[in-house]
Amino acid sequence: MMLGLTAGRVGTRLLTRRVAALMTPSSANMAGHGHADSASPVADISKPMYHDSLHTPLPDKPYKDELTAVDKNLKQKEKGPWNQLTKEEKIALYRLMFCKTYPEMKQPTQEWKTVVGGIFIFLGLTGLLVWWQSIYVYPKPPRTFDSEWQAKQLQRMLDMRTNPVQGLSSKWDYEKGQWK
Repeated sequence: MMLGLTAGRVGTRLLTRRVAALMTPSSANMAGHGHADSASPVADISKPMYHDSLHTPLPDKPYKDELTAVDKNLKQKEKGPWNQLTKEEKIALYRLMFCKTYPEMKQPTQEWKTVVGGIFIFLGLTGLLVWWQSIYVYPKPPRTFDSEWQAKQLQRMLDMRTNPVQGLSSKWDYEKGQWK
């Protein structure tokens, strides 16, 4: 019994490895099946990436990786005294390292309009569904809900003098024909 379980587990492991090997794309497989040109590039998330965030002030890598000749010249000037740099050069150096400033990151977006619009669309569709169901799905309310029926029922209960001590009839004045 125990040997059978172990053999079953080994067989499952081997089958899993075989399926995984078949599912792994290789250059030979992709070339053989015509997927070499249509394969999308796979993002390597093990490499550092740039991302603007208020909570992470220093990204993993600078915003601009490939520097132009002007950028390289500016980087050389950066190594010298900063009081010799102009304001525009300092801003350009900042833009080499970061895409957005903190005020630019804190600017409100217009996303709330989309959210509110989606909520109103959802509520409108829900209202239409409830209206449609009230017409075509739900049965008509029973006749006991009519105001005429309820008035007749109340008059009948008063005529029968139901609960004359503490109930409905105790609150009706039979001589004056009105509520006490």
